[in-house]
Amino acid sequence: MPTPSTSTTHNRVPHILFTYWMIKIASTTLGETGADMFSMTMGLGYGSTILIFLAAFVLLLAFKLALQRYTQLSYWSVFTASAILGTVISDFIDRTLGLGYATGSAFLAGLLVLTLVAWYLKEKSLSVERIESGGAELFYWFAFLIANTLGTAAGDFLSDGLAVGLMWSAALIAGLLVLTALGHYFTKVSGVFLFWVAFVLTRPFGATFGDFLTKPAARGGLDLGTYGASAFFAVLMVIALLYERRSEAKALASE
Repeated sequence: MPTPSTSTTHNRVPHILFTYWMIKIASTTLGETGADMFSMTMGLGYGSTILIFLAAFVLLLAFKLALQRYTQLSYWSVFTASAILGTVISDFIDRTLGLGYATGSAFLAGLLVLTLVAWYLKEKSLSVERIESGGAELFYWFAFLIANTLGTAAGDFLSDGLAVGLMWSAALIAGLLVLTALGHYFTKVSGVFLFWVAFVLTRPFGATFGDFLTKPAARGGLDLGTYGASAFFAVLMVIALLYERRSEAKALASE
């Protein structure tokens, strides 16, 4: 008679709840203001900032993979590093390489689709709420990095390339996010598809809102500066994380 296996697998990612989107928006906005703080305010440039946060992303991801489970600190540390890295990679593609916002966005959208196809062919699933293997988690984070980069490029294309402006770009993307949420609750559209739509949209929302706070008034911003805006969203993210932890504790206590 075979001996029952005592090994257990743990979910490596959080459930997609309302608090997840709150934390993600705070993190992606921090990614925008943080990237600008390092590359422009501190004068490191795009190349040096990419190297710094690529190293941070790889190290934090290696630690996250070694844990083989979800913890708030490890997960959102990797996510925030990917948000900052994605922002500066997008700026490098659009400005330093001179590809422009439209071409950069199209390239990144194609790369994201190819990554999702490869993920599905390898893992037979695109689940973003239940991941138990290291291979699936690698696809997950690579897709997240591309989506964060794409979101930044799309936000810049909308606000600058199409001259919509920072405030109106943020308002337009917020409206699209509301429509996506309505699609989730009131239609039978694929939840996976709607997740990636919302994921990409929250990135340019964070990017345009972050720029709205930090850019000078001449460019349609509030000129609050990258240091102050980054500190504000870091605090907001910590508060949202504490709220998420409290909600999870209540849910476990009621079981």
